[in-house]
Amino acid sequence: MSKRVSIIIILFFVPTILLAQIPYSQQRDAIDILRKVVHFKKPRKSDSTSLKEGGRVVTILPTPGYAPQSNLFLQLIANVAIRNTNANVSVLNLVATYTQNKQSILQYTTSYFSKDNKYYFSADWRFMDYPQATYGLGMNTSLKDAIDMNFRYLKLYQTIMQSVGKNLYMGIGYQYDYHWKTQSYVNDNIIERISDYTLGVSGKTVSSGPTVALLFDSRTNSLSATQGIYANVVFKQSLKALGSNTDYPSLLIDARKYFSLNRNSDHILALWSYNFFTRGTVPYLDMPSTGWDTNVNTGRGFIQGRYRGKNMMYFEAEYRFAITRNQLFGGVLFSNVQTVSELSTNKFQKVMPAVGAGLRIRINKFSRANLAIDYGIGGDGSRNIYFNFGEVF
Repeated sequence: MSKRVSIIIILFFVPTILLAQIPYSQQRDAIDILRKVVHFKKPRKSDSTSLKEGGRVVTILPTPGYAPQSNLFLQLIANVAIRNTNANVSVLNLVATYTQNKQSILQYTTSYFSKDNKYYFSADWRFMDYPQATYGLGMNTSLKDAIDMNFRYLKLYQTIMQSVGKNLYMGIGYQYDYHWKTQSYVNDNIIERISDYTLGVSGKTVSSGPTVALLFDSRTNSLSATQGIYANVVFKQSLKALGSNTDYPSLLIDARKYFSLNRNSDHILALWSYNFFTRGTVPYLDMPSTGWDTNVNTGRGFIQGRYRGKNMMYFEAEYRFAITRNQLFGGVLFSNVQTVSELSTNKFQKVMPAVGAGLRIRINKFSRANLAIDYGIGGDGSRNIYFNFGEVF
């Protein structure tokens, strides 16, 4: 082992070994620091680190940042964490974003558990005016062959589920994807075909259809899980009768497992498997793609949209640890691999890895909400920095 590698290991791991859990009153977050800076003397309401039943915590935060697909951006985030009686923590997010690349995004997401976890509601609504590069279909594409795209996007996903067992839910929903004013061009020349594919490369497309969902969620906090399992399976049938361009089915399997490596939850191993399969003729922008999951988090190390295909398989592992004893700063180490199917064979023929590390800044100690700043290196030579509110998964 080289001297440099040894030093890196010591810097990451020795501080965490020396840490011990401290009383809640001694923990700090960004709000505590801000109150100290502005000399705000009114006592802050105390609560438990897991958020008391019947309580709620509201965070409104302007956040500058950077992402490879947008360059610099400014976000205004409104986050509400709620815990109903005998229920998991519910999280509601409203985010408005404007980027250096003149991209505008307005997004509302909900992960809500009713009293006694009897019902679960989820929503993902967003409007995007979103110029972005794309690289074609399959794994054998190059960053040098970027194709510029402009499009507007309206996404309306809604699901209602009922408890059918401990931490187990079944339900139905509806998903609507509408892309319009889509335009693709290379060197200012309009093109109508990408990787020999035409549907969704220009003009407008709709994918609209009902869903059937199965959810298992034993996490106590969906924003920053320390233990438990999350598994979500969603089957959708896009239908011409509901406005879709074509009839086609899709299947999403999203599974996550969290291991608390010590009793204080300062060391966590998180595993994530994200798989998306389609069949038939799917609009180009509705195919599974890097960084196009609900929270725009798959594929750290790569630019959003880097790989795209009719089917996608993805796996990620992340080690999370505290850096400071008061929980204000933490860190992560992560690695992921991804693959999409080739258009000509519909088979997975190549896997692309990435590795990275990140810093965590505790924004709200009640909901355990963090500002995540990550740096990832992709196997194709990509090197990117990422900002996120809450854990990546």
